[in-house]
Amino acid sequence: MKRNLVFGLTFVLLLGLLASPLPILTAQEAAKSDPKALQVLEKMIEAMGGRKVLRAVKDMTATGTLEIVMQGMAGSATLYTKTPQKFRMDIELMGMLITQAYDGEIGWFTNPQSGAVEELTGEQLVQMKRQALGDSVYLEPEKHGIVYTHQGQEKLEDTAYDVLRMVYADGYEVTLYIDTQTHLVNKTKSLQPNMMTGAESLMESYTTDYRKIEGMMAAFNITQYMDGEEFMIITLDEVKFNTGLDDSLFAKQ
Repeated sequence: MKRNLVFGLTFVLLLGLLASPLPILTAQEAAKSDPKALQVLEKMIEAMGGRKVLRAVKDMTATGTLEIVMQGMAGSATLYTKTPQKFRMDIELMGMLITQAYDGEIGWFTNPQSGAVEELTGEQLVQMKRQALGDSVYLEPEKHGIVYTHQGQEKLEDTAYDVLRMVYADGYEVTLYIDTQTHLVNKTKSLQPNMMTGAESLMESYTTDYRKIEGMMAAFNITQYMDGEEFMIITLDEVKFNTGLDDSLFAKQ
């Protein structure tokens, strides 16, 4: 049972880890966001590669390794995304291949205990839909009821950050820490359901080792903390864009 809980928690945490947001917005599209937040996001757009490059991304494939530090487990993960609103992650852990995906309408996963394909429901489905929004949360924030506000600046370990609060229509919040020098996101934090305790946990993700791939910056290392303790480390080996992923990859098997 403990192993199954670990797999479940891993799924919840990985929903928002690998795909770094690609911010693209206009003042008109984000009219409800405050002006300072828009200025910070505009700088982040340029740092990530610029509007033209980011808009050209139709699909992404990211492969790498993951280590669940708290459980002493290691494996591999492959993430696929495609516009509009398609998402899939394949995880190989402890000799099992587990898939979780969203095809734009249906969320599904392979049960690690039985191997059967089941549909996602409840909070996991809500999180999957939210993740599958991808770039549209920046392109069309008003369409999704998303508002950005600038929370001032904060200094962490001698680095100054612009702190942005991102609030979804359902009240879900994400806080972004954007380096004032590089204008790249180095930290995000949010409250996530902890399937091992039944309560909410504070999840903090640190994105480092940015590299330019096809004109766009991508973070190749993601370290996540749960309630202040190191939980998971993801190291990417390769990120590819616009490989022509077929819609069938995301469909329920």
